[in-house]
Amino acid sequence: MELILDIALLALLLVTAAAIAWTRDLFAAAMLAGIYGLLSASFFMTMGAVDVAFTEAAVGAGISPLLILMTLALCGRRQRAHPTRALAALLLVATVGALLVAATLDMPAFGAAEAPAHLHVAPHYIGESFAEIGIPNIVTSVLASYRAFDTLGEVVVIFTAGLGVLALLAGGRGEVPLPNPVAAVADAQRQLVLEVVAKILIAPILIYALYVQFHGEYGPGGGFQAGVIFAVGFILYGLVFGLDAVRRVASSGLVQMLAAVGVLIYGSVGLLGMATGRNFLDYGGLAADPVSGQHIGIIAIELGVGITVAAVMLLVFYLFSEQLLKSQRGAAAPAGKSITGRAG
Repeated sequence: MELILDIALLALLLVTAAAIAWTRDLFAAAMLAGIYGLLSASFFMTMGAVDVAFTEAAVGAGISPLLILMTLALCGRRQRAHPTRALAALLLVATVGALLVAATLDMPAFGAAEAPAHLHVAPHYIGESFAEIGIPNIVTSVLASYRAFDTLGEVVVIFTAGLGVLALLAGGRGEVPLPNPVAAVADAQRQLVLEVVAKILIAPILIYALYVQFHGEYGPGGGFQAGVIFAVGFILYGLVFGLDAVRRVASSGLVQMLAAVGVLIYGSVGLLGMATGRNFLDYGGLAADPVSGQHIGIIAIELGVGITVAAVMLLVFYLFSEQLLKSQRGAAAPAGKSITGRAG
């Protein structure tokens, strides 16, 4: 039965990928990308990779399609036909795919006990992580303690990506008042059903994000997933009630500051470890008992991860929304004049 389920999921993934490559309707491609992310999460679940599936569901099927749709609002829905480029892309994908298939021939069988991954550090993680770290979720032990320096690099990459988007899209000084991207611009035309549903959903979304944030030591979750879920709650609020409303709660300046604060929290915990005479990001000295110190350090750095991820997602949402407004104003401006009404 499990084999049949795996074959069905892989077949659906293949069909979805082919549909994404075939269609020139970018809106349909964005929706299919969300479906692909959900199917990938389901496939990871069948493989027992619950934390990876959780991340894929939150990012691949959650916030990524939303950001893609905002991009489409700027560049248009239809893709122009470029047969030469399409042929070149097909050849490139076919070449890379063939190389990947060839590489799998030298890999050990899936789940083989003699695979190098099962003989290197995995036995130590499985057998000793609870005694050394003190939390039942081995994935969190590995990500937040054993390889905490690598996870710090991932958080810095997310922060740097946010800075890159800010450098590319930010323009002008101050915040631009934005219209409601979902409901009509005029208050009289705002959709009552959307507002009621949003008010019902936003609070549980934020509470669930907090649960995922502080329950990652005991089950699937952690700062990355919680940050995305937390950002989705604010983005939903902005889509339904308008960006001005959500920025009264979390302004652009506050979001930019929080993106840096999360990285600072992570790095500061590592420095505290050095101050206790241990290595960077070794939390054992944060408490009298090394296991308790590990627990405290993991909670702190996961909080930093969640803050940075949520802030960067919100920052990207704000910047794309501002660009959308500017493009709408530019299209509405009379020919030969700027959007301020002065001679261009």
